[in-house]
Amino acid sequence: MKQSNYEKIIAEVLAGNKRYIARAISYIENEDPDASKILEGLYPKCGNAQVIGITGPPGAGKSTMVGALVRTMRKMNKKCGLILVDPSSPFTGGAILGDRIRMPELTTDEGVYIRSMGTRGSLGGLTAATRDTIKVLDAAGYDLIIIETVGIGQAETDIVKTADTVIVVSVPGLGDHIQTLKAGVMEIADIFVVNKADTNGALRTVRELKLMIELSNYKVDERPPVIPVSALNNEGIDKLADSILELYEKALKSGKHEARRKEQLENELNEIIKNELIKQINNQMSSNELDESINKIYNHQTTPHETAQIILKSLIKRSAEDKTLQET
Repeated sequence: MKQSNYEKIIAEVLAGNKRYIARAISYIENEDPDASKILEGLYPKCGNAQVIGITGPPGAGKSTMVGALVRTMRKMNKKCGLILVDPSSPFTGGAILGDRIRMPELTTDEGVYIRSMGTRGSLGGLTAATRDTIKVLDAAGYDLIIIETVGIGQAETDIVKTADTVIVVSVPGLGDHIQTLKAGVMEIADIFVVNKADTNGALRTVRELKLMIELSNYKVDERPPVIPVSALNNEGIDKLADSILELYEKALKSGKHEARRKEQLENELNEIIKNELIKQINNQMSSNELDESINKIYNHQTTPHETAQIILKSLIKRSAEDKTLQET
């Protein structure tokens, strides 16, 4: 029997074929009708990779650090998939920076796969396509999947909904960034990295971070380590790699990993349901109906909450009627 297109893609992704991995991700990004079938076929093979999220401000040297980290992990025989989340072009929706420009020395390594992805207008946040790309790389047999975000907007908080291990990168001289960590990033970090540790002010930055951690709500035995590195000189990268793997093993044994994954799945499920509901509403409501609802809210004839309830009840009623028609 001849394989369908999506069945061929599933088989080749599971075999680790990079060309088909790229094709599967493109299907996902472009919301191709076969994308859901591909993910359905790959999903039973997911759940084995460690997902590492790396975030931090522009200029923190994240790409250099990721490159050094991947080279170290490759020496440990770990296959690495990289997802580089770039600001999207406002005109095309595609990533502004390309894979080969970012890390040319890794593109020839058979044990490394690199993909740049645009944020597609999600204020720096991670899109559903990013999560599904993780599933593709996981099923393809990559041991580590590293997501590097732009470190602005939603990305810093979205990353915890996706990654098993979150690394927040800072550098000396970004005092304002250290202060903003108090606003929410402190809670999501599993590891803090001070990059460019060979420059002036590095020790002070390390001390400031350690003090902030001590004053925060972490339990003493759960305080994230602060690791100084110089990615350019490959200093401290071995310690960082060991810490990443050790923390993951500890989380697996303690049950923390399972709890985190289940929480992530709940968030993902809620988001999928919300997006599907919006799609269904847009498909069933005409632009005139929507305009009429907006005008009523604007003129204080009704409230947004009341209108939402009416729309949802109408959607449920129409779905029930459609189901009845299909059964008759």
